[in-house]
Amino acid sequence: MLVYGRNVLKELDKSKIRKIYVSSKELIPLLQKENLKYEYVPKERLDHLVSGNHQGIVMDIYEYDYYTLNDIDSDFIVMLDHLEDPHNFGAIIRTCEAAGIKNIIIPKDRSITVNDTVYKVSAGATSYVKVIMVSNLVNAINKLKEMGYFIYAADMDGIDYKEVSYNQKKALIIGNEGKGISRLVKENADEVIKINMKGHINSLNASVSAGILIYGMLRND
Repeated sequence: MLVYGRNVLKELDKSKIRKIYVSSKELIPLLQKENLKYEYVPKERLDHLVSGNHQGIVMDIYEYDYYTLNDIDSDFIVMLDHLEDPHNFGAIIRTCEAAGIKNIIIPKDRSITVNDTVYKVSAGATSYVKVIMVSNLVNAINKLKEMGYFIYAADMDGIDYKEVSYNQKKALIIGNEGKGISRLVKENADEVIKINMKGHINSLNASVSAGILIYGMLRND
């Protein structure tokens, strides 16, 4: 997998790097200090490798190693119900890291995975948040309940999130960008919450909704 950008390099687990392609000479001393394998190439080579703003550096890294439910190590978990946009995913990972949330759960099928765009948008936060991949979200919800988590699903049919007192161990489910929360996932949640809208637009971007709800649910912590 090719990822790029100076923030990604700064935060990336260096053991995950196979090789680095660099066109900016000012970065070479850092790479040498870290004893990282690199190749100095023309900027045009990097332009050909990736389409985004690489800032003079592209890293060839190993594919992301997903975690399991056994790796959960925090009292607040975010679950993504078949999210599809890597920009939303990356932004949510970045918000989770900033909020101290260490675990995000995604389904194996019909969902965005950790790719180069996710690494870039997360600004390196992927290195600090464990992305857990599960075969079935409903089974994962039931497992979380057994572990003492209270499950909150974000949906327009819920109650105002500001009116809810949140359990210490909690999981927040954010739905698909177009379809929202799936029926079975919603039915298995303990509480359905929403963000009240005052304008003409009745929905928010998934990552924006996640950010509002995450910090709203942390307000008493």
